[in-house]
Amino acid sequence: MSKKLFIETLGCAMNVRDSEHMIAELNQKEPYEITENLKDADLIIINTCSVREKPVAKLFSEIGVFNKHKKPSAKIGVTGCTASHLGEEIIRRAPSVDFVLGARNVSKITEVVNKRHAVEVSTDFDESTYAFGEYRTNTFKAMVNISIGCDKSCTFCIVPATRGDEISIPSELIVQEIKKAVVTGAKEVMLLGQNVNNYGRRFGSTEEQCDFTQLLQKISKIEGLERIRFTSPHPLHMDDTFIQEFASNPKICKQIHVPLQSGSTSLLKEMKRGYTKENFINRCEKIRTLCPEATISTDIIVGFPGESDADFEDTMDVLEQVRFEQLFSFKYSPRPHTEAAEFDNQIDSAVAGARLTRLQARHTEILDEIMDAQLDAVHKVYFDELKPNGRVSGRSDDGKLFFVQGSEELLGKIVDVKVIKTSRGALDGVLV
Repeated sequence: MSKKLFIETLGCAMNVRDSEHMIAELNQKEPYEITENLKDADLIIINTCSVREKPVAKLFSEIGVFNKHKKPSAKIGVTGCTASHLGEEIIRRAPSVDFVLGARNVSKITEVVNKRHAVEVSTDFDESTYAFGEYRTNTFKAMVNISIGCDKSCTFCIVPATRGDEISIPSELIVQEIKKAVVTGAKEVMLLGQNVNNYGRRFGSTEEQCDFTQLLQKISKIEGLERIRFTSPHPLHMDDTFIQEFASNPKICKQIHVPLQSGSTSLLKEMKRGYTKENFINRCEKIRTLCPEATISTDIIVGFPGESDADFEDTMDVLEQVRFEQLFSFKYSPRPHTEAAEFDNQIDSAVAGARLTRLQARHTEILDEIMDAQLDAVHKVYFDELKPNGRVSGRSDDGKLFFVQGSEELLGKIVDVKVIKTSRGALDGVLV
């Protein structure tokens, strides 16, 4: 009789994939049935994120709630980035936690699950050549890690401290994993890495020479794979060869995330991002020129230490020039193990909040214009998920979310869809 697993995944797509890896590894030892009812679970895993706001306070609050409602025999494990940077402190502060597993140690899940108060959080551990078991929450699309860790030193970011140095996964393993996913029904792959287009800088135990553009070319040769997405590329590594491949390769979806963080060149220097406002705009213009149909999304931090009114206006200027189709924007808040947390020119919360409101309001206006212009347009949509009330969802090549009336017969198919209703977040359509 299978045990029941309750797993809460917080944060980025890499965490989602890490959760799938843990489920696969656990199932190779003994079968687990996924449950959404905490009280039924024999094993509870909280896969944490250090990037979200107040992650530590929220983690211990959650542990307390889970411990109160779980059955007495159930185990609690804490994994992910917050596990990496807190380590044994989690056990000291919450003895009800049975094990702690860092973001760089996912393959060790079966070693720690039955070892009381086990802590495995080394950021030097290299599992880049480890072949994980197979498990996917959605058989119609595959998420595939192409690298682990991060070599950047952005002053606002904790990820290098929790995921370690960047190591690329051998291209042969990546291709094999995607081929397996295609056999079981996936026509689309999402390649994951902290800086995907820095792929190939360092391999763990091979002498392979392969950069990100070459990896995309290898993957695009896989028969049965029709769409390739990736996140997140770094503006610093967007050379002309990469952008040309993005624009010309028909299997690469014309949606690209280009994290700006700030439009101010002086702040970008303080952030240690490695590019200027002008560099960033140039890369976006190159994408728009070679691939006019492409959509560009971005991340922006408002209220970074030392941000002046002029710095913020530079960010607004980039917004006006690029007109991002999607914007993930945040008010700066200090993170442990980051340089910026120690900067003495922190911005008043009210000032940062007002700037964020203005940024988001202007982007909402831009997004309304972009989406309203989609009325009656026809897109090729790949349907991959059933929704309530007889609806099916999927995405167009350029990443727009679509809903249509339909059934499971649409799943795994790419179909022409005409837009009949627009909104900021999604489009309603009919099959044509």
